[in-house]
Amino acid sequence: MERSLTMELVRVTEAAALAAARWMGRGNKHEADRAATEAMRAMFDTIPMRGTVVIGEGEMDEAPMLYIGERLGMGYPPEVDVAVDPLEGTNIVANGGWNALSVVAIAERGNLLHAPDMYMEKIAVGPKAKGCVDLDAPVADNLKAVAKALNRDVCDLVAVVLDRPRHQKLIEEIREAGARIKLISDGDVAAAVNTAFEDTGVDILFGIGGAPEGVLAAVALKCLGGEIQGRLLPQNEAEAERCRRMGISDPRQILRMDDLVKGDDAIFAATGVTDGELLQGVRFRGIEATTESIVMRAKTGTVRRIIGKHRLDRKLNLVFTDGLDPSRLTSDG
Repeated sequence: MERSLTMELVRVTEAAALAAARWMGRGNKHEADRAATEAMRAMFDTIPMRGTVVIGEGEMDEAPMLYIGERLGMGYPPEVDVAVDPLEGTNIVANGGWNALSVVAIAERGNLLHAPDMYMEKIAVGPKAKGCVDLDAPVADNLKAVAKALNRDVCDLVAVVLDRPRHQKLIEEIREAGARIKLISDGDVAAAVNTAFEDTGVDILFGIGGAPEGVLAAVALKCLGGEIQGRLLPQNEAEAERCRRMGISDPRQILRMDDLVKGDDAIFAATGVTDGELLQGVRFRGIEATTESIVMRAKTGTVRRIIGKHRLDRKLNLVFTDGLDPSRLTSDG
């Protein structure tokens, strides 16, 4: 893949984040997702690549989506698999919460798992604890292994878990083992990526979330040297059959890094929509806005943080998908 794609993908996530951020706290997750999706699709049309969406978003909550099989880019090589989540955390944006992101990942054609939109059991850690966890191991054993790898006590660890009734037993086991817990309402891509950065205060992710989000997190952790393991959890025979049609013969198998993203090259980009431990959200100031993004490449291990300053009066098609009047913009807000 061309290394120039790293910066091109940031333009994609910036556009989606700018559009979605206009809906922060306005209580309408579907409009926020629609705005992000439309902006992302429009920006993809300017990227020099031949991309095919293998992981789209929106099926589970009937949101607008970049659909599986959709072609993105200007239509000439390199040919890549594309995984997208224009708005990771639709409820977060609707409620003005933390850690909403716009996310894109690409890899060479055929290298991303075509994960169906269903649930996946996951465990994720950063580079220092890579190789120390096992999805089938007891929670307490995984926490002890991570603590040893990080040269800490279990009571020093922070485990991040989606706040769902299905995780009640998991939460009890983490507490019984002596670790601390950060419960999150949504957004387990951000949570998984946070395990690879010491200053986020997160050491391990446990629990059940979306399978597409698991692949997105795997690309990021591959770039960062971390690890994620997953297991698909089909809820009925129709979902099990869908796994088989997508080439996953045994949905109960543990999917490891090389199952989720093959090869030695992949690129991950994310822009903050709302504030989080890793990225600051979009800031609007009259005719200007600022974004913070992160982009990383597995082949080189390069990680870049990018602060973008945007002239909104020159990007009306991307940031005024909310029906608001662009004439209200002035230099003093």
